[in-house]
Amino acid sequence: MNVTPARKKITTKVKIHYQPKNGDTKDWNLWVWPDGRDGQVFDFTGEDAFGKVAEVEIDGDHDRVGFIIRTDSWEKDGGDRFIEGIWLGSDEVWIKSGDDQVYTRNPDGSTSPKTYDSLEVKFNYYRYDQIYDNWDIWVWTDKTDGQALKVDKETAFGRQGTIKLEKLNGASKVGFIVRKSDWSEKDIAEDRFITRFSGEGKAEIWLAQGQQRIFDQPEKVDRTPRIRKAVIDEMNKITLHTNLPFLLSDGVNAGIQLDGAEIAKVEGHSTDSGNLVNRVTITTKGELDLSKTYRVSKEGFGMATVQMGKVIGSKSFEEKFYYPGSDLGNTYAKAKTKFRVWAPTASEAKLVTYETYNSPSGTEIPMTRSEKGTWTAELQGDQNGTLYTYRVKIGDDWNEAVDPYARAVAVNGDKGAVVNLEATDPKKWKKNRPKMENPEDAIIYEAHIRDLTIHPDSGIPEKYKGKFLGVAETGTAGPNKVKTGLSHVKDLGITHLQFIPMYDYNTASVDETKLDTPQYNWGYDPKNYNVPEGSYSTDPYTPAVRIREMKQMIQSIHDNDIRVMMDVVYNHMFSAFESNFHKLVPGYYYRYNDDGTLSNGTGVGNDTASEHKMMRKFIIDSVTYWAREYHIDGFRFDLMGIHDVETMNEVRKALDKIDPSIIVIGEGWDLGTNLPPELKANQKNAYKMPGIGHFNDDIRDGLKGSVFDEQDNGFVNGKDSMELRIKKGVAGGISYTQEIKTFAEDPEQTVTYVEAHDNHTLWDKLQLTNPDDSEQTWKKMHKLATSVVLTSQGISFIHAGQEFMRTKGGDHNSYKSPDSINQLDWNRRSDFDKEVEYFKGLVALRKSSPAFRMTTEEDIRNHLEFLQTPANTVAFVLENPVKRKGTQRYVVAYNANRSTVEIELPAKGNWKVLVNGERAGTRTLGTIRGEKMKVPPLSTYVLELTGAQ
Repeated sequence: MNVTPARKKITTKVKIHYQPKNGDTKDWNLWVWPDGRDGQVFDFTGEDAFGKVAEVEIDGDHDRVGFIIRTDSWEKDGGDRFIEGIWLGSDEVWIKSGDDQVYTRNPDGSTSPKTYDSLEVKFNYYRYDQIYDNWDIWVWTDKTDGQALKVDKETAFGRQGTIKLEKLNGASKVGFIVRKSDWSEKDIAEDRFITRFSGEGKAEIWLAQGQQRIFDQPEKVDRTPRIRKAVIDEMNKITLHTNLPFLLSDGVNAGIQLDGAEIAKVEGHSTDSGNLVNRVTITTKGELDLSKTYRVSKEGFGMATVQMGKVIGSKSFEEKFYYPGSDLGNTYAKAKTKFRVWAPTASEAKLVTYETYNSPSGTEIPMTRSEKGTWTAELQGDQNGTLYTYRVKIGDDWNEAVDPYARAVAVNGDKGAVVNLEATDPKKWKKNRPKMENPEDAIIYEAHIRDLTIHPDSGIPEKYKGKFLGVAETGTAGPNKVKTGLSHVKDLGITHLQFIPMYDYNTASVDETKLDTPQYNWGYDPKNYNVPEGSYSTDPYTPAVRIREMKQMIQSIHDNDIRVMMDVVYNHMFSAFESNFHKLVPGYYYRYNDDGTLSNGTGVGNDTASEHKMMRKFIIDSVTYWAREYHIDGFRFDLMGIHDVETMNEVRKALDKIDPSIIVIGEGWDLGTNLPPELKANQKNAYKMPGIGHFNDDIRDGLKGSVFDEQDNGFVNGKDSMELRIKKGVAGGISYTQEIKTFAEDPEQTVTYVEAHDNHTLWDKLQLTNPDDSEQTWKKMHKLATSVVLTSQGISFIHAGQEFMRTKGGDHNSYKSPDSINQLDWNRRSDFDKEVEYFKGLVALRKSSPAFRMTTEEDIRNHLEFLQTPANTVAFVLENPVKRKGTQRYVVAYNANRSTVEIELPAKGNWKVLVNGERAGTRTLGTIRGEKMKVPPLSTYVLELTGAQ
């Protein structure tokens, strides 16, 4: 009997040492990827004298591996780093926090490279064209000049030459260039270096024509001709890649055949050398049918199925297949339900209906090809409650997916559902939103459905804790009869209650069939964008229940005169390849790099391609659906900088048609996604996006220190010379002067905040930066920071629990931590009652006068004036831009010093004290007469002028 011997699995191993900063307790891990491939997470599994240690093993042979040191929430220590020239499948590197260098030796030990007085290198060189005439290797060391080496010894591999270098006086590396002997041509343009030698100073390497890599074994050089890939890049063009070059002059089409279409011509790329190519463009006679399967073959290289390439999302593709209709998904009526799905590259499509959520198989109904790449089907009769999916044939494969436009799903979101949406409306379901005149009037309170209601002492009925209906409860009380839940939120006086994701998110985060087991997640891993999350309902198995209960919650919030905002995460999916988008139209909905890998500016493995018209349409359709069907009053776009400017402007335009008072804000960070800089929807392009707010990280970090360095201080906790940053925040991020400006052209474009769900709470940050201070001092610093947020221009943003100095016990990334970490602690609310009252007073003051929420850049320049003040203080005068009876003038002063300061007032008169660091509000706490005021340590004063002298 013949037995085929097992082949040894080839892997690449790298050991990464990481030294965090002293006292750093964050849960760092690694995101690692072979060059040009997808990445994955690796944990640090050990420690040594240097720091943390991770031993990483990756399938395959790689000589370049990239990695990022990060947390699960994608806080990074440094940027992309690379391990280069991996030798014999393994390597070891050392990284120090805050230092971007990749050390190949322990930097805390000896860093001197090993040196040699003599070296010997054996070069093996292979040319695919078998033309070796006049080719040699120019060789030098870091201690000697260059010399030519002939590679004229024939071997089974190709050609070989050995050079011995003597009297080097301590050389550490050998450089070389493979070239024509007259320097008329180089195989590889860049200098290459050999740095690893045996103890005797010897090395042997293998080189292949046109490949940058220095191989350490001949087996790693791929010399078997094959087609690497063939992709459709335009409607009539296919790009063919081979692993080895071939002569294009061999025949009319170089031996290339295309099954399913006729070839017009075959052309090499301009970057290729002469007629020797490994990439060609095949132009076809007429446009290709993207729903068909094509196969291409090359004589001697085999056959490959043609895949979708850059044609997906190209201008010609968009023109041919963009579907503008409003009936994607299912359209319910009692007599029949219509279905339409966009799948332009599918050759067949089927609607599949199921009896139950866990039915192993369903009934398949063929769908009919329709306009612009859509497929349609109809089911007669009342289909309310029917479960369904789509199956599409892409190439040779059948993919099954949930309808991206599904508005209801079964438990865990693996099957879509038809629902009669009108039947899910609660009683007294009103479209009228609580009144709001300007975006700058907004005081946004960010909460999590579960956090707000789950605490044992919340006073909320047990069956509703952690649910939409728990938030809907009013009149609830906790320890010492303090108000809890929605009643507490209303008592604060905020205008908008913003929920972090409450759409249907991935089962890997929360399994809706196991809700008796404690589970927690923030939900930034989307699954079904247009459906409420089932774990927040009392019955995730019945599709209509989660819809009705979310509406009941929204109605209750509206009845309490609070608007509702929704955190939306259109920038990525939990997994690109497992997503319904990718299953229906592979390659379209995501952004790719030139090498075909997924763009990863989000840091979670994929970026959605909002610039593609059908992805843009989906985002707009989804947002407007939530605004119309659920009466959502505002949207916070997670990682908005991944999206493009045009998409965000179209979102704003679509919402304006529904109600211009609907707020749009987002994280306008400049992220490394594969999109031209001028198109990114980030702070740098804020001027291109009127009516869209950006979180102001400058004032956030200016107040308390960088969120990426837990030991860094800010204005309130002891860093000097932060006055300018505070002034920029106070002015709402506008161009107040040449020096005082951030990114905004209008105050509604700035979201002013000091803490959010991400990173440490302000209280926990203060304990890290100022561990020797007392609780009373932390309270003063905390109140000072919050008072800056609520007396600055722009949109105010508050993290739930900030009013009672919320702590998560130092957990900076609680996205999947237990309730004990994340829940709003109503005992703490009771204990910090004075601080809550102070917060309420700041809110009432802000709402009492337009001076604190001016609506134009011009108003701020004309009605806000900064005063000359001592170091580590900021003071300014506000005048009411709206002329009316009563107060016209205020003075606000922040003192971050540990001692009292004196500040000169802009006019003599009777100045009523409204805020004094201990209490705040619209009632007079005292009166200052004269031209000067004394501001106690770590406090804010707000004065109101009642009579000028």
